[in-house]
Amino acid sequence: MILLYSKMISGHIKMKNEINNIGKEVIDLQIKALKKLKNSIDKSFEEAVKAIGKCKSKVIICGVGKSGKIASKISATLSSVGTPSFSISANDCSHGDLGRITNQDILILISHSGNTDELKNIIKYVKSNKTLLIGIVSNKDSNLYKSANIKLLIPEVKESGYGIVPTSSTTAQLSLGDALSIALMREKNFTKLDFKKFHPAGNLANKLKTAGDLMLTSHKIPFVNENEIMKNALKILNLKNLGFLVVTNNQGLNSGVFTDGDLKRLMQKKKVIDNLKIKFFMTKNPHTVEENTLVSEILTQMNKKKITNVCVYSKKNKKKIIGVIHIHNILNNLN
Repeated sequence: MILLYSKMISGHIKMKNEINNIGKEVIDLQIKALKKLKNSIDKSFEEAVKAIGKCKSKVIICGVGKSGKIASKISATLSSVGTPSFSISANDCSHGDLGRITNQDILILISHSGNTDELKNIIKYVKSNKTLLIGIVSNKDSNLYKSANIKLLIPEVKESGYGIVPTSSTTAQLSLGDALSIALMREKNFTKLDFKKFHPAGNLANKLKTAGDLMLTSHKIPFVNENEIMKNALKILNLKNLGFLVVTNNQGLNSGVFTDGDLKRLMQKKKVIDNLKIKFFMTKNPHTVEENTLVSEILTQMNKKKITNVCVYSKKNKKKIIGVIHIHNILNNLN
């Protein structure tokens, strides 16, 4: 009985190891495919990026079978990083969807073999329509490779599942699409702030919020003139309840800040402060941030400098304060 149980346990462990090994083998094949893809990147890749970057219309992506799914993902990524794009079905193209392609667009066709029947009508149409065609294909002898204006050749790779299930090849296609998308971001100088425009909701939006999104403005800013006496300044400090004052000169430009800490230090030195001018006790050259500074960066700076408030300025004039941020504004936003 014990021997039988031992054999059952041993068999179970062996089966589990075999399953795990299959998973590792699939991943290993895809890693090898990506290494081959990396080594295949050449001037055609740069040519494709330059062409797409100059496109004034849309980038349309089409694939057959599993490549069609990859086309949808690449298209979504391109759109999210500033290159207008949509995907179309290869089958639907022969039933009216070719009308969605103009000679101002760029068409990216994805096919492993490059010879499927669905591609024939598409290639014929774009050639007669003089639409720029970028081919992502693994077969140099294919109709797609020969017809494409820009040829992105994916190296032949070993598939998983008896060598017939599209796995390694589709991983390579997807990675090439990601590479194109990120290269285009650099080519078009697409920044984090541009990215934020296309992602106004969710965790990404929170990570990309800037000082301009959170700052208190207008009458909420605790402004006080540098020649104001402490008696009046303290009334504003209590009224605004932010723990500091933004001190300005007669031109409305920032000359310093006066904080709760400054007040405590002053009261330790002076018994009577009512008629003292604030400019003699303020903190000069306070830490300020530009309105497009990411909130995450501001929080890091505040923790490093051990401050709870910052002044926000416009690119136009560093001395012109257009808003203030309290650390509570940031923490409430992150929760």
